[in-house]
Amino acid sequence: MADGEESLGEHLASGLKALFAGRIVYIASNAALMVLLARAFLSPEQFGSLHFTLSVLGVAALLGTLGLPKSTARYLTEYLERDPSQIRHILRTSLLTFGLLTTVVGVGLALVSDPLARLLGQPSVAPMLVLGGVYVVTYSLTTHLSVVFQGFDRVEMSAALTGLSGVGRLVFAVGFVVAGAGAIGALGGYVAGYALAVLAGGVVLYRIYHRQFGPTEEVERGLARRLLRYSLPLTLTKGAGALDNKVDTILVGVLLNPAAVSYYVIAGQIYTVLATPAASFGFTLSPTIGRQRAIDSDGRAARLYEESLKYVLLLYVPAATGLALVAEPAIRFVFGTEYLPAAPVLQVFCVVLIVYTVNKITSDALDYLGRAKARAAGKSAMAVANALLNVFLIPVFGVVGAAAATGVTYTAYTLFNVVIIHQELSLDIRGLLTHLVVVTGIALGMAAMVRVTLPLVSGLVSLVAVVLFGGAVWMALSVLSGRLDVQRLRSFLT
Repeated sequence: MADGEESLGEHLASGLKALFAGRIVYIASNAALMVLLARAFLSPEQFGSLHFTLSVLGVAALLGTLGLPKSTARYLTEYLERDPSQIRHILRTSLLTFGLLTTVVGVGLALVSDPLARLLGQPSVAPMLVLGGVYVVTYSLTTHLSVVFQGFDRVEMSAALTGLSGVGRLVFAVGFVVAGAGAIGALGGYVAGYALAVLAGGVVLYRIYHRQFGPTEEVERGLARRLLRYSLPLTLTKGAGALDNKVDTILVGVLLNPAAVSYYVIAGQIYTVLATPAASFGFTLSPTIGRQRAIDSDGRAARLYEESLKYVLLLYVPAATGLALVAEPAIRFVFGTEYLPAAPVLQVFCVVLIVYTVNKITSDALDYLGRAKARAAGKSAMAVANALLNVFLIPVFGVVGAAAATGVTYTAYTLFNVVIIHQELSLDIRGLLTHLVVVTGIALGMAAMVRVTLPLVSGLVSLVAVVLFGGAVWMALSVLSGRLDVQRLRSFLT
């Protein structure tokens, strides 16, 4: 392997390890928070009301961010190579615009909280929507800072913000709930956790801004306009994402009830947590693919993407298969029998888990390859289709219908993105399909062994034992099939 490829691999590995460490901290803290709130502190109705509110706030946060974070990161990546003297100008433009947007949206949300809650058919969440104005500001700023650090190729700082916000949310939310503040106290904990991350990230960004880059003495003409203009298709993508990720939860609350929201959220959170390794890798990989394109190295960019996709499929096709088998005992012994209606929802989400992880290493890369408009069009179509399917399926099939709608539309969107990245990088489709066939065989072999041991599950310890057994079978089959290089994996992890 050439020196350039070695250094690139080391750079990716370093960034991935840092981001994965941050995400692991976030996963652990978020999982602990979910279990504590659902099992010990809040009823299913209170838990559902909290996450119904968070979904509404997630849509509102779109107006406070637009596509500025990703657009800023794209131009930071480009001008770090082309003309570092413009970096301060890029940061000033994005931060001033971003600060204005988040403040206006946060204040506006607090002012309309009561009529909005009544419009959504959940008047009891109005007090949480008032506090939600502050949530939008802190959450949006955390997101912006994290993506800006990604643009600077300081993935370790993005990782630190992720971990810090997760731990802060856990500590503050549990503290406020224990103090007797209920669901609104839990939301206050989210606000405090994000505020802590904003404070820490702001200090680091200030130091980078002043120590590494001099003043912009001559502003490049039209740069601010291009930065804002490029944010428009990203806004469509982000808006479609917010609609797709949040509208199903909102519609479950509007068309059913808060308890149904809690079942849907529990299942969705499990698959989202399991997808974290792929999300971490996609976040790290995407600017690197963009840089390889910028230096006319499409071949290396294609190899990076193909290898990433192969490992994602090797991990997640069997993982999703195993999760579908243990869904019912997992819900029963982790969250309690009150949440058993979440089990069939989780089984449907197992299909979503596979396509979601594939998309996490695909979609972000399109932004860095200059295909944000195409991605925006695809995601917008998916979001509209998902909303329509939810309206049709939820009254008939309940929360399972909402999960099915997500599965159908997200699969179509992921295939669309893979086609676009193939147009850009000319992927080895035959090799990828061959790999998928072998991985499917591994998943089926592992599933057969896990199914035999399922009757032995009688509690949390035996459930963990069966999961570990399935993991061992997966590892053995992956090595025997030649799909997993143990030496390469060991050198990467160490």
